Amino acid sequence: MNKQELKQLEADLWSAADNLRANSDLKSSEYSTPVLGLIFLKFADNNYRRHEADIIAEYQKLKGTRREKKLSEIAIEKCGFYLPDHARYDYLLKLPEEKDIAKALKEAMKAVEEYKPELDGVLPKDEYFRLTRDQKTRTIPNDLLKNFSNIPADTNGDLFGQIYEYFLAEFAKSEGQKGGEFFTPRSVVRLMVEMIEPHGGKVFDPACGSGGMFVQSVHFIEEHRKELSKDADSGVYVYGQEKTLETVNLAKMNLAVNGLRGEIKKANTYYDDAFGSFGAFDYVLANPPFNVDEVSLSSVEKDKRFNTYGIPRKKSKAKKSEQGKQTVPNANYLWINLFATSLKRKGRAALVMANSASDARHSEADIRRTLIEKNLIYAMLTLPSNMFYTVTLPATLWFFDKGKTDDRILFIDARNIFTQIDRAHREFSDEQIQNIAIISQLRKGRREKFVQLVDRYFAAGTERLIENKTRVEPVSARLLEVLDDEAGKQAVADLVNQWSGLNKPQTRYEQYREKHPGEKAVDQKNKAQHQLRAAFDPFFAALHEGLKQLDKTVRQHEKQQAELADTNGKRAAPDRKTKALKTALEALHTEVKNAELFYQHIHWLQERFPKAEYEDVTGLCKLASPPDLKEQEYSLNPGRYVGVVIEEDGKTEEEFIDEAVRLNDELENLNREAVALGKVVGSNLRTLVDEK
Repeated sequence: MNKQELKQLEADLWSAADNLRANSDLKSSEYSTPVLGLIFLKFADNNYRRHEADIIAEYQKLKGTRREKKLSEIAIEKCGFYLPDHARYDYLLKLPEEKDIAKALKEAMKAVEEYKPELDGVLPKDEYFRLTRDQKTRTIPNDLLKNFSNIPADTNGDLFGQIYEYFLAEFAKSEGQKGGEFFTPRSVVRLMVEMIEPHGGKVFDPACGSGGMFVQSVHFIEEHRKELSKDADSGVYVYGQEKTLETVNLAKMNLAVNGLRGEIKKANTYYDDAFGSFGAFDYVLANPPFNVDEVSLSSVEKDKRFNTYGIPRKKSKAKKSEQGKQTVPNANYLWINLFATSLKRKGRAALVMANSASDARHSEADIRRTLIEKNLIYAMLTLPSNMFYTVTLPATLWFFDKGKTDDRILFIDARNIFTQIDRAHREFSDEQIQNIAIISQLRKGRREKFVQLVDRYFAAGTERLIENKTRVEPVSARLLEVLDDEAGKQAVADLVNQWSGLNKPQTRYEQYREKHPGEKAVDQKNKAQHQLRAAFDPFFAALHEGLKQLDKTVRQHEKQQAELADTNGKRAAPDRKTKALKTALEALHTEVKNAELFYQHIHWLQERFPKAEYEDVTGLCKLASPPDLKEQEYSLNPGRYVGVVIEEDGKTEEEFIDEAVRLNDELENLNREAVALGKVVGSNLRTLVDEK
């Protein structure tokens, strides 16, 4: 499912849920429960369906033998839970209207809990009776079942959490709360996981929300399983704390539908230590609340989870009347302490934190210096702005590693690395996540990871080029049908010929793969990759040259249209030829952009790390030594270390002039439209005045 499909699905699902809110007497705090319960059933059914063939095959194989097992036992072994027939989504969806749907849903939820004891009391069971008793709302459960049946059967558990979080954020917004404040964007979580590399063990999230950190940890292990030795234990057991009961239940459902082993407990982490966290975990991941200032000082100052590296205190002493009532000035460093103290001897951690914590002064500065001198901090990474849907506060990722082999800290400034998803929000693409994470791999001396990543980009890019070739030819044919300009026709022909000549760089790619089977010397592979990338450069240069010529042709058509304005200042409607030209040209631009994307990532990597080894890159990364840190007064703000670079836009002088001319033409058109609109407004005003 791509992003556009997901966005449409979310909109459809929210529309269905909003119908429930508008047509029932449920309170705003209540109407999310029946919706989320049905979505859980759908995803549970999706997961069960993926394992069903194996479950039945195993059951038939053992039937009648000494090792015979119940179907439910086999199901629990293979996918973590069992769904009897009356708990299957299709069964509920196809129930006749005269059947009591509320009773059927309650029985389905009870059946899930029966075979998954950790969900006991978590799923909604009685909420649907309230809806079916009211004539206005009695069909809503059936309507919701129908709407949620549109969730594709192959949708994975990660998307389950994403839809859950979307719903809870929307519910929170509609209730006038700060929607989604406890959710971390998927791409940020993925980056955190890629950086700390949780290859198996105990994972702790003391502010776990919906459990998204846990799901991404398991995905990382699945994707990198080949890198582990056969004897390595890659199993993960997760532990989460969350203070809100509704969110605890959500996280439990998320774990269940993803087949994760673990425990989620309702607890306020400032005051409760549900799992005896001190020195207990291999990995810690969290996005805790920022800048909380109401935590009782007396409750945390004697807690070794928080006081091992120092307690944040207010500058001025408390008055006698306030003795015993003081609060911590800012809880950010309580969380930072908790992460450091929760790790085992070689544990690793990642947390999201407000930028201000990197330079916080007074008692927080003392704690930060202690953490640095104890050599606990592995890396600091500044995130781009607008990554979080409901929080605009800029954030930094902190990484801890108790198994560090030297005393330097890696600083990464990722503020200029992002993909714009709409006017106000950004995210990391999959490739951007890998490009950032590879900096850490190079810092650890794993140069082979770098050439492997570049190799994957070549493979994906070549596949995209060949795939796009089949779409370029019909688009080009549409252009030739409407162009009456010889230069334009020649530009189209050049584009088609260029794409048809793909076999040359493609052959080079295959030859490169044949010459470098298995693991050869990194330097040799890196050199070959540079040569290979250079072979593609002329191809894309020619494509862009052809597109420039076509752009000029289309602009000429548009200019001719603009000159056809009538005496009233109204522009003539564009003719079909111009519309067809613009549509075909836009399609061609899209194909070229898609084809070039992976090669742009290769360029980005090779320009910054030409030797396939770590080096400081101005504006991107810096490996800071203890003297560097001391010089900056132990600040952990990446901007202080990496510096700033003004990047070129990559345009030649001719390209810059062409772009300037195009923008000027667009401005002239807009000015003409403005004059015409001004005349219309003036005419309408005069008419109004005359009428009065």
